[in-house]
Amino acid sequence: MDYREKSWWLETLPEDIKPESPLESSDRADVVIIGGGYTGLSAGYHLKTLEPKLDVRILESEICGFGASGRNGGFSMTLFGLTKGITKFRFGDEKARAAQIYMEEAVDYLHDMIGKHGLDCDYEQSGYLLVATSNAQIKRIEDDFKIIERWGLKGIERWERERLAKEFNTEFYKLGWFEPRCGILNPAKLTREMKRIAEEKKVVIYENSPVTTFRKMSDGRFLVKTERGEINCEYLVFATNAYSLLFPRLRSMQAPVFTHIVLSEPLDQKRMESIGWKCRTGIEDARDFIHYYRLTADNRILMGGGDVSLAFGKNFDHDANMSTFDHLENHISEVFPQLKGIRITHRWGGPVSITVDMAPAIGYIGRDRKAIYSLGCMGHGVSMTTLNGRTIAEMICGMDTPRTSMFFVGRKTIPWPPEPIRFGVSQLIRGYMRLEDRLIYK
Repeated sequence: MDYREKSWWLETLPEDIKPESPLESSDRADVVIIGGGYTGLSAGYHLKTLEPKLDVRILESEICGFGASGRNGGFSMTLFGLTKGITKFRFGDEKARAAQIYMEEAVDYLHDMIGKHGLDCDYEQSGYLLVATSNAQIKRIEDDFKIIERWGLKGIERWERERLAKEFNTEFYKLGWFEPRCGILNPAKLTREMKRIAEEKKVVIYENSPVTTFRKMSDGRFLVKTERGEINCEYLVFATNAYSLLFPRLRSMQAPVFTHIVLSEPLDQKRMESIGWKCRTGIEDARDFIHYYRLTADNRILMGGGDVSLAFGKNFDHDANMSTFDHLENHISEVFPQLKGIRITHRWGGPVSITVDMAPAIGYIGRDRKAIYSLGCMGHGVSMTTLNGRTIAEMICGMDTPRTSMFFVGRKTIPWPPEPIRFGVSQLIRGYMRLEDRLIYK
């Protein structure tokens, strides 16, 4: 497989992608982590930081960064689940406030990691801007402003229509929620840099090593088998997010949903001046199926979202959706009419992990708490998964920290029904959200 074809981010990596050797023997370790994305790499790095003597192995089915970690929009942001109102409705005011604080820590923590280790990932702390483009979206953002004010949390700015028009040379925006602590980055470069610092800590990484089965043995340890080898371990971590569908014990906890992205040619100086955007912040609108967009390091416009594709069964072949690609291309000129006719050079997609209640979950399989999973990042996982990896490491090391005591650690998830009911339910939810966007949040 030519991994560079999976996203422009992977295409921009400064070196050829040469997979690590696969697992081809029978071996033994303290901790085995399934998944070489942000969650798995962060968990491995933090385990070796907390307990350097631990033997930690990562099994990645393709290459580190193949999944969402190498294909997402590259936003480091504080969004937990969907809106704050939805989180508050599902979990209550106190837990929703705790989730916001956790996510603020996640963004700050990733910022510090990038600086501390010199992670070369085109990082810009340019902020995050949530915009309203309709009256209904104004109300949604106003509700979040009221919630954050009641919680007594700071660090968020209100941008009125005049400020937005001045920043972006467009009348498209009606109200803005701006968080200066957030940023944008190249997600594939971040993944490969996190791989580097994990390996510097002596984490052993196997690529092209898809896990075929695992089982608990009579001595309480796990036996994890791949296509060519096996590892015996005491702790097992499923850092698999959307790919959790492939494991029977996790199948009902989340569903993979595919989001899509288009990327423009680089904007010349004249076009850059025509749109403003000197703050270079990452932007989302306040629809159900959000549009998310940003500038890259070489001044291309990345536009994503707008709709999603759904999977049936274990089919992960939904990276391309031509109607969504066309919609996203048109939305660029809808926001910035002066860019009408801009050339689109790349289109791609990938799966994100969605729980029924639209919120992340970290939990255990089994009463002995030696198998841990992390899933349900809802497409907002760049900073979250990095901190989740630290949380998982603390759980394995038996530490009691503010992170390990978070309400979504060990919470019970609402199960998705089995196929074909799951696909039908997913279609109903998608249909309702599309209708709401068309009639209310357009």
